[in-house]
Amino acid sequence: MLYHASQTPGIETLDPRVSNEDVPRVYFSDKRENVLVYLSNAVEKTCREDGFVHTGKWQKWATYGFTKEGLLHFSEYYENALTDTYAGVSAYIYSVEPSDAIFRSEKIRNCFYAETPQKVASCEFVPDALEALLKAEREGRIVITRFAELSDRMRKWIYETTFDEYRKGKDAPDYRYFLKKKYPFLENEA
Repeated sequence: MLYHASQTPGIETLDPRVSNEDVPRVYFSDKRENVLVYLSNAVEKTCREDGFVHTGKWQKWATYGFTKEGLLHFSEYYENALTDTYAGVSAYIYSVEPSDAIFRSEKIRNCFYAETPQKVASCEFVPDALEALLKAEREGRIVITRFAELSDRMRKWIYETTFDEYRKGKDAPDYRYFLKKKYPFLENEA
């Protein structure tokens, strides 16, 4: 099976949407635990909770990579990011059968994509995304690094990268709002 996460209930067919490559695609993983990070979007959640009005496409906030062993490795880039993003969020994990219309990504480990609609084979309701992530961590299927555990070098990189991201994000008001909210040192940035 291949897995896809969404907060939208009742999906029967997963339709391609414009991706980061500016091509309509729908993405999957062959590891269920790898889609857990997509059960919530920190940018969208923060903006909606604060009443920030946004009519465009929501920016993504992805602070994960993979270990040498191939496990998804989520890192908190600010204090309590894990809880802030996932606690109390309910969502769905949809499954599809592999087919000749689904291709392996060359860029992301255990990632697949389709450029045509894919029929949903099954759906799992996830009542709390945080609990699902913590369970996967306890079972050794993902790695989570808390903000307090980050090295000084990594914190410096986050600080510098956040300034760069904020300055480059002039066309993404939702992203800039999120960054200012989570990183108070950006308060004086125009």
